[in-house]
Amino acid sequence: MDGVEGARTFQTSGSAYDRFMGRYSMPLACRFADAAGVAADQRVLDVGCGPGALTTVLADRLGVAAVSACDPSPPFLDECRTRVPGVDARPGRAEQLPYGDEEFDAALAQLVLHFVSDPPAAAAEMRRVVRPGGAVAACVWDFAGEMEMLRNFWDAAQALDPDAPDEGRVMRFGKPGEIVELFEAAGLVDLVESGLGVSALYTGFEDLWTGFMEGIGPAGSYTVALPEDHRQRLRAEVERRLDVGNGPFELAAVARCAVGRVLR
Repeated sequence: MDGVEGARTFQTSGSAYDRFMGRYSMPLACRFADAAGVAADQRVLDVGCGPGALTTVLADRLGVAAVSACDPSPPFLDECRTRVPGVDARPGRAEQLPYGDEEFDAALAQLVLHFVSDPPAAAAEMRRVVRPGGAVAACVWDFAGEMEMLRNFWDAAQALDPDAPDEGRVMRFGKPGEIVELFEAAGLVDLVESGLGVSALYTGFEDLWTGFMEGIGPAGSYTVALPEDHRQRLRAEVERRLDVGNGPFELAAVARCAVGRVLR
């Protein structure tokens, strides 16, 4: 993951991640598991598990003994093991999975592909560890327009600095067809693409801004690197664009999802 700007910031605590992205990734995990066809009696791998949002859902559905997980971030692995006691959680990158050939009925990568340094290698590895007929699935936020939190943030950042690294422009796999193209090149078949919609609740704008100040991902990394005066202008511009007032509010997000099968 270190090859993508902002990926290094995932060396952080699970609670910090939850304040920023976990409120989205946890409901997304349920939608994603459904889309991938996760069912009883399967053995499933969570690729790039982070602090364990998807791992938790998989363990609840299949039992912890049927779930494995890997991630290159030691703090995230520790948090995943705490949240899912007994899970087989190993250090490892998507490009070189620490598992043998055809060990799993499915391999799922939630909000991971845009951070790997070699996506074709990651897709090939996911195919390698899945049995013939099994599922390989991935999902990534639609950064360009349907992830309200990040879209409003980068629109505000670019209004103040046209050179701000908008995730909608620089991140991969958030547009329709991009994951399908990657999976086709990896030799997967029977590909199905969908959009997975979720939403997150905030108690107020400060609750939202605290997430950016955790320094996680490209948006958080950009925020904490700014001089204080520029950061305060950015905060004011994000608040102006959202126009949510002083009370609780909700933001929507859509992840682009693709599921393919390993050829029998």
